[in-house]
Amino acid sequence: MRRQVFVPNWGNQGVAVYVRTAIGSASAYGVLRNEVKKLDASMPVYELKTLGAQLDETLLTERLIALLSAGFGLLATLLAAIGLYGVMSFTVARRTKEMGVRMALGAQPGSVIWLVMKEVLQLLALGLAVGIPTAIGVGRFVSKQLYGIKAGDPWIAVASVVMLIVVASVAGMIPAHRASRIDRFWRCGTSEI
Repeated sequence: MRRQVFVPNWGNQGVAVYVRTAIGSASAYGVLRNEVKKLDASMPVYELKTLGAQLDETLLTERLIALLSAGFGLLATLLAAIGLYGVMSFTVARRTKEMGVRMALGAQPGSVIWLVMKEVLQLLALGLAVGIPTAIGVGRFVSKQLYGIKAGDPWIAVASVVMLIVVASVAGMIPAHRASRIDRFWRCGTSEI
């Protein structure tokens, strides 16, 4: 390979030089200091760093924004799951007598679970019908801020939808399971859950 040197524009405060070596960075630092000292002993050499370290420093703000965005996204998902759980618990509590009558008339616990989960899936479908087009529109708008991620990345979209389905199913399954046990409470003489 031919030797190459990229000469930057000379600034008032100093010079940045990039050097490609075949040896490790720790030993290259000493070699570079010695070579510069041979050329001009009064020239200071400081802030030696690898290109990877320079890239890490440059992208620190973007990575922090991405980390904060992911944290707020997880917090929003947690709040949505708690909200869905609260709505479904309220619905089950409001329909306790109806579900008790269904169980007393011979409904299987699985059919009562499906009755509650059907409402969860309806809420999920409504949320996805509004959320997916909104996410696509906002993703295109914000795509300039995302590093290394396309606005319409299909893997991210599929992973997000799958995560929402799992979270909604878990949040709805707790009240649904509770609703399937209503008959036992009625037989024991307890009408409250």
